[in-house]
Order: sequence, then structure tokens, then C-alpha cells
Amino acid sequence: MREITGHKVNPANDQIRIEVMDKPGQGGACHDYHLSWPLKGTHDGFADVRISFQNGPIAEVGVNGITHEALIEILIDRLKGFQAGPYACVENADTLGKLISAQAFLQSRTKARMERGVEGTNAV
Repeated sequence: MREITGHKVNPANDQIRIEVMDKPGQGGACHDYHLSWPLKGTHDGFADVRISFQNGPIAEVGVNGITHEALIEILIDRLKGFQAGPYACVENADTLGKLISAQAFLQSRTKARMERGVEGTNAV
């Protein structure tokens, strides 16, 4: 287990602890993350969230976690909401554009893998 801290920039993020719960897998990336933060006004102390990413080729292990595309889509939806409301700003617009671009790159990669017949496998 190791803690990552690149998100810490303000009092809210400073209180969010992110721990990597596994070692890098076959592709070099980790799959399980644990987030926790203090719950104001409770005796329990902390909220706990676990994020588990797909681990292994879908054709062999099935769907067993979220994808980068799913997580990015959540962020896109939130930023679109902020941009449609009172928190619209240049920084949100720039971030939204970059996330939409990142989503397009990941989807392009997936489509290319599908065309090569290797999507859902460990084949390059």
C-alpha cells in the first residue's frame, strides 16, 4: 500500500487520503484505490470509497472494474454541469476540453484494437 498526494492543493483535497492498494499488474498499472476523508459531525470518523479498475483482459476475466473512459465521463459530466451554472470559468472550460480530448484518444485506441481483433485481450 502506498499513498499518492498529487491532488493535494487546498484544504478540501488536503483531507482526502488516496491509497494505492495493490502492486502494478501485468500492464504496469495498479488497479485498486482507496479514498477516505473525515465526515463532519459523525462519530464514525471517515468516509471510505474504493475504486477498482478493470484487471485483466475482458475476454478472459469478464468485466471486473471501471475503465478510464467511465471515470473520465463522470468528470466530463460534472464540468459540463459547472459550466452550465454559476461556476463557469476559463479553467473549467479548458479542463473540460482536455478531458473530452483524452476521452476521444482512449476511444480511438479502443476502436483501433477492435479493428485489429485484439480488444479485450493482452495482445498489443
